[in-house]
Amino acid sequence: MYTNKNTNSVSISSMLPNFNPKEDDVLSRRCIWVNGPVIVGAGPSGLAVAASLKRQEVPYIILERANCIASLWQNRTYDRLKLHLPKQFCQLPNLPFPDNFPEYPTKYQFIEYLDSYATHFDIKPKFNETVQSAKYDERFGLWRVKTVSRSGLFGSCEFEYICRWLVVATGENAEKVVPEFEGLEDFGRDVLHAGDYKSGERYRGKQVIVVGCGNSGMEVSLDLCNHGARPSMVVRSSVHVLPREILGKSTFEIGVTMMKWMPVWLVDKTLLLLTRLFLGSTDKYGLKRPEIGPFELKNIAGKTPVLDVGAFSKIKSGKIKIVPGIVKFGPGEVELVDGRVLKIDSVVLATGYRSNVPSWLKEKDLAEIGIEKNPFPKGWKGESGLYAVGFTRRGLYGASLDAMSVAHDIANKWKEEAKLQIKSVAARHRRCISHF
Repeated sequence: MYTNKNTNSVSISSMLPNFNPKEDDVLSRRCIWVNGPVIVGAGPSGLAVAASLKRQEVPYIILERANCIASLWQNRTYDRLKLHLPKQFCQLPNLPFPDNFPEYPTKYQFIEYLDSYATHFDIKPKFNETVQSAKYDERFGLWRVKTVSRSGLFGSCEFEYICRWLVVATGENAEKVVPEFEGLEDFGRDVLHAGDYKSGERYRGKQVIVVGCGNSGMEVSLDLCNHGARPSMVVRSSVHVLPREILGKSTFEIGVTMMKWMPVWLVDKTLLLLTRLFLGSTDKYGLKRPEIGPFELKNIAGKTPVLDVGAFSKIKSGKIKIVPGIVKFGPGEVELVDGRVLKIDSVVLATGYRSNVPSWLKEKDLAEIGIEKNPFPKGWKGESGLYAVGFTRRGLYGASLDAMSVAHDIANKWKEEAKLQIKSVAARHRRCISHF
């Protein structure tokens, strides 16, 4: 039997005597009843949910496949990374950043903040535990979450958690997106994803092609340039490039403030006018703008504009070259759609990430249950006790709002069930007395 002092989880047999897992599950898995929700993911989204539940005095278990919190930030980010938005838009619920942190904290400061956040709210994830599947059992109205833990003394152990509520907090950036390119296997040189890129130091003097022109592609190109490499950035589609700040004020904050009084289309027109004044035309340097404005495009398609931190000036000076799409790779070279063939030493794929939820959330993925179909800020609640945090494409700010909504909703249901259980126990107690 599994218990802990907070009664977060107990043996399933003591709670549901009529629940009969399959024979192979009984033989191979420890079956655990969770007295509250199971949270999958111990990144910023999962931590925010856990802290919000803690304040509501609702027990939970949080599962994390890595050996640390915020593994994406700790293991798959480049050294120069800073938060793109001011810290007040990136803090998690109920604990602000320290006053001595700069307006745009570094990744190391953000990791320090997350560590202190977990300590402050006594959040203790079950590390090295990978969810294999999560399935809703309609007969009993419960979720069955099967995992493999690699932290046991005797190698891997299998568990099955039984719970009424499941919170998916693995985010949109769980797995690398690595596109297929003809001839890449014959390239014969260094190829890595931006998630494995740390610094441009080892690329000094080399010709590097960066595939992707989002915030990561821009910053990697800038870092390469600052370390003496010669980067070329592949731009295959239109992109909004905005200054991170306008007259010392965050562009994002300006936009959010204006949207309180102005329609989105007018906010976009105003920001694009200011951008042209401060950056100049981006189109003539190969960065064509979309027809839809940056905030409206974010709302419709979830596509984030690039907040420039210095890369555009390098593009204008020619130190970062813009090239069109790729046809194929060859030994030490790449052929572009305009017919040019470039001799290159390395490739960095700044091609983004995707969610891994469809690989383990059985039968229904987030889109099918309706979570991703609901616009912000209502996209956090699904069916049958399923919740999602960090999938509304609103960054850390949106994830924090999701987390508070999820915790509040679960807390109300949990407290209602607790009252019913107390009444049931009291009724049985009265019947027992009447027999004497």
